[in-house]
Amino acid sequence: MTTAPTTATTPAAVTPLPTLTPAADPSGPYQHYVYAYPHKSAYRRLPDRPTLTSLWAAEDKSALSLYLHIPFCEVRCGFCNLFTRIGAPDGLTGTYLDALERQATAVRDALGEGQDIRFATAAFGGGTPTFLTAPELERLCDIAESRMGARLDAIPLSVEASPATATADRLAVLADRGATRLSLGVQSFVEAEARAAVRPQRRADVEAALGRIRDARIPVLNIDLIYGIDGQTEDTWRHSLDAALAWEPEELYLYPLYVRPLTGLDRHRAASPGTDPAWDAQRLRLYRTGRDHLLARGYTQQSMRMFRRADAPPQGTDDYACQTDGMIGLGCGARSYTSALHYSFDYAVGMHAIRGIIDDYVATEDFTRAEVGHRMDAHEARRRHLLQSLLQAEGLAESDYRARFGQAPADDFGTELDVLDDRGWLSAADGRLRLTPEGLAHSDAVGPLLFSPAVRAAMAAYERK
Repeated sequence: MTTAPTTATTPAAVTPLPTLTPAADPSGPYQHYVYAYPHKSAYRRLPDRPTLTSLWAAEDKSALSLYLHIPFCEVRCGFCNLFTRIGAPDGLTGTYLDALERQATAVRDALGEGQDIRFATAAFGGGTPTFLTAPELERLCDIAESRMGARLDAIPLSVEASPATATADRLAVLADRGATRLSLGVQSFVEAEARAAVRPQRRADVEAALGRIRDARIPVLNIDLIYGIDGQTEDTWRHSLDAALAWEPEELYLYPLYVRPLTGLDRHRAASPGTDPAWDAQRLRLYRTGRDHLLARGYTQQSMRMFRRADAPPQGTDDYACQTDGMIGLGCGARSYTSALHYSFDYAVGMHAIRGIIDDYVATEDFTRAEVGHRMDAHEARRRHLLQSLLQAEGLAESDYRARFGQAPADDFGTELDVLDDRGWLSAADGRLRLTPEGLAHSDAVGPLLFSPAVRAAMAAYERK
């Protein structure tokens, strides 16, 4: 995925950014995994409930991303705080797809007609999309293609799966419909570690699933692994890495373990755990072990978490930038991005609340308005662009930022960039701002340091459910 913006426009003058004095780093290197900014805990009910037609009317729709969310899993891992429920009563997946199709129809109508509407990339996530049966996956692809107009056989299509649901018939559907990437959540090839993470699985079943994925000939296999599990050592971590490498995956994601509120692991920890310097040190040590292990075996580091085999086929497109281009999210856990508003449905982690949100979603007939979201002003747009660029290993081209926003990153974020530089986490060379190797290692502290005061306040005020 390219980080260069697709347009080079200089906006009208804006008022200066508010001064932010970054706090010290009391919470250690593992504060927040920033995969999108702002986090959905900063979203709130939108009193005006704007129509999708009005939101998308003036947007550039020539290079959109399409995301379809399936909120079902066969089991919920102890570390998981994603929007998903365990299992589905009879008929729920069908009625969910009915609602997804209604939503897709409303969204496509809101986008209007014209040659300028095009999807450049697509993904099915969750939950576990492969929780759906093979015929249901066919229907999911039909919704993306027939209702939304995405050409799945002509664009990158990434799908998430679990070992238990990566069956031959499901994989055949995905391969036939154009999936270019299959991401398998393994987490550990050591069965005792999988149990410690509340992810019961047998290694033999994981290996069988990997064999089926390779047999399906989907071009890119990604394997997710987790470090920092109770009882994990550098030796067992290398064992999992080598077990994954035996399958020659095109990509590997290495995730530090988090224990988030309302998750399974959270129920078994101390009431007020605070920070744990020993655990932080263990995770940093295992991160460096994993990073060096993969770099020595021909992988390139794309971010703190992502490593790609040097000869892997590219998965991004030259004309889509996650920092600037729009995204259409379908499903009750998906988010959509316009230049002025990020919006979704209600957000929860607890199982009871999630079930209620899914029930409300499948009962919804009118999907023509945005209900929950976060307004993105010019300041937040610049902050998001900087943040999401810096968290990639290739960093931020200062000329791209200047072309888009009319001034240099340091003009907007000098205080924050000075803090990163003082900590040895930032380098500036050849017209690019990049995190140093140590900065990449501390990405989960870099991201939160760049949050705006307003987003921090909204996240802090979010009432967990």
